[in-house]
Formats: sequence, C-alpha cells, structure tokens
Amino acid sequence: MGKVIGIDLGTTNSCVAVMEGSDPKVIEN
Repeated sequence: MGKVIGIDLGTTNSCVAVMEGSDPKVIEN
C-alpha cells in the first residue's frame, strides 16, 4: 500500500500528517 497523507486546512492553523508503517508522523510548519 502507498503512503497515507492527511491534511487539515484550518482557518488559523494547518496540519499535515503522514502514516509511516503503523505510526502517524505530524509534519510541523
């Protein structure tokens, strides 16, 4: 399976997370 990427486009802050194996990794600004 390919990588799973989650993106939250908030009004003030945004957040991106990537699933690496079974653990999510949040990418900071």
